[in-house]
Amino acid sequence: MMTGIAFLGMGVMGSAMAANLAQARKETTIKIWNRTEDRPDIQRAIAAGAVQCYSIDEAVADASIIFTCLGDVPDVKTVLLGDDGVVNHAQPNTLVVETSTIGPGAARNIAQALEERQQIRFLDAPVSGGDIGAQQGTLTFMVGGDRGDFEQALPWLEIMGANITLCGPVGSGQAVKLCNQVLCAGHMAALCEALNLADAQGLDPNLVVEVCSTGAAGSWALANLGPKIIASDFAPGFAMEHMVKDLRLVLENLQAAQTVGGDRPPFPVTQWANQCFQKVAAADNGDGRLQGTQAAIRAYREFSPSSPPAT
Repeated sequence: MMTGIAFLGMGVMGSAMAANLAQARKETTIKIWNRTEDRPDIQRAIAAGAVQCYSIDEAVADASIIFTCLGDVPDVKTVLLGDDGVVNHAQPNTLVVETSTIGPGAARNIAQALEERQQIRFLDAPVSGGDIGAQQGTLTFMVGGDRGDFEQALPWLEIMGANITLCGPVGSGQAVKLCNQVLCAGHMAALCEALNLADAQGLDPNLVVEVCSTGAAGSWALANLGPKIIASDFAPGFAMEHMVKDLRLVLENLQAAQTVGGDRPPFPVTQWANQCFQKVAAADNGDGRLQGTQAAIRAYREFSPSSPPAT
């Protein structure tokens, strides 16, 4: 009988999400798995009552729902469709809820493969809200898939998030998430420029965060990441390497849309932000990729990125 819940991927986000599930639903066993068994973040979920497993087979064998929070498309495909992946160990009719950002095309391809090979159902449910939202259970979930599958997952999603929306069929959640990442990238670039302008005018940057957060220019990035930029705190809530990956997916999706539907706008803000993030990710012999996205300020202060692409 499938009664358990599995959560695969114990990074900064996944470990906090699994911890919330374990703490809220102590009558249900929450089994967790991570490719790196001794990753420090795992302890957060274990402390909340989750049970660590050392193979995908062990984690998913009796799961009715499998949540995954991984990295890029190849990681998701390996964990779900690889020789030792979910497709070869989960029971038919299991529901997989994939919370990584992988783009709509990959989501549809994975859903089709799971259904054809093992009759496993699939929701794409990328999240927004960063490590703070994951820890506080206030994430935004953008979900694509069947409504019945969505309703089965909803009580669990509501433990981890405050805003959960069924956006349409499989792939729709990913499509909305790419739009979300364009906004996040643009907001971060604008935030960096605003704080640089404050510095050029001799202003206390804390004053800009305090005052502008209350007006029309207020944003999550300004309120939550502005103070971190000022303190040169680049610890990752959402790592630079993940934003670089997400913007790559945006630009790939735009290119695919051009192929199908003709010319599209050049997306200068996205291209400009992508250039800044890539410069920081490549810094420090590549270790810049491990810093939080607020480290984008380094592109302005250290690397002098070239001018934005012309419209």
